[in-house]
Amino acid sequence: MTTSTRGAAKTPAVLVLEDGRTFRGRAYGAVGETFGEAVFSTGMTGYQETLTDPSYDRQIVVATAPQIGNTGWNDEDDESGRIWVSGYVVRDPARVPSNWRSRRSLDDELTTQGVVGISGIDTRALTRHLRERGSMRAGIFSGETLAPDAELVRRVQAQPHMKGASLYEEVATKEAYVVPAVGEKKFTVAAIDLGIKGMTPQRMAERGIEVHVLPATATAEDVYAVNPDGVFFSNGPGDPATADGPVALMTAVLERKTPLFGICFGNQILGRALGFGTYKLKYGHRGINQPVQDRTTGKVEVTAHNHGFAVDAPLDRVSDTKFGRAEVSHVCLNDDVVEGLQLLDQPAFSVQYHPEAAAGPHDAAYLFDRFTSLMSTVREGQRA
Repeated sequence: MTTSTRGAAKTPAVLVLEDGRTFRGRAYGAVGETFGEAVFSTGMTGYQETLTDPSYDRQIVVATAPQIGNTGWNDEDDESGRIWVSGYVVRDPARVPSNWRSRRSLDDELTTQGVVGISGIDTRALTRHLRERGSMRAGIFSGETLAPDAELVRRVQAQPHMKGASLYEEVATKEAYVVPAVGEKKFTVAAIDLGIKGMTPQRMAERGIEVHVLPATATAEDVYAVNPDGVFFSNGPGDPATADGPVALMTAVLERKTPLFGICFGNQILGRALGFGTYKLKYGHRGINQPVQDRTTGKVEVTAHNHGFAVDAPLDRVSDTKFGRAEVSHVCLNDDVVEGLQLLDQPAFSVQYHPEAAAGPHDAAYLFDRFTSLMSTVREGQRA
């Protein structure tokens, strides 16, 4: 990525897709060039949490809501220490932010962090194109990086694909840290950071859990050095087929029958550890309005998603794995994609979406309670 900063509002810009489709607009945020996988997010709110979600590493995010930036940028809602998206695409940026917590505009924050964006394009047409053709490599170009379309398409086509990309170590913490329990400490959890969002350990801390966040490269010895009551595997970017290290670690946790909970990338890691495959979705699920059914209760939840890969597991039967019986616990009602797994013979489960609700609805908050109940049941069994 190359960038310059101010004066972007009237600077011409172009979004170029790998199949040759182009969209012309104005620079938004930093001026320069950037590359990534073009994906769309259907959330009408929560752009700050989206932009700072490490799972969006190396992706150019298209906002399907027509106007973005109304609430500005505050100092409280970041889900990590920086913006992770490669680029941002909006139709109608707000001219003036208006919110009591706003400290600066979204445009200013994108510029400060060197994130190249584009505004003033037909995002509805772009979204329809991506739905029909699938997520694809793209580039945003403005300022001195502009060139003839054929040259820009060539630059985009020279970029790596998301399939086969190993990104989780890029975004994970390099040093372990602890998020203390709120109030009385009830449990200790080792959380493997594969791209964790800040609200996730906070949701556990609110339930009396002391969370030890460990790097993606953590070993089983590192995990059990904190004497955990449970182990958590976080969300994260890239192709789960590349995550052999986390799969080996999860396998070690399953062998010890420690209570286990995974979300998003962690769900895909559990799928691989159980012997299921993973595959790339045509255009993925991204947004805070995705309907999912909890098949264990029949309840339908509106949930927050950000995933371009999924687990290939049978929906119509219980599967036999080396860790006992497993079943699909949650399913997306839009397309029948696997949205959760659970083991029936030992304490392990996962979901493909984001129950921390940052941003998003709170329908899935019960999953953190399910995790604490699992740890409590195992503890009581050990005492018996």
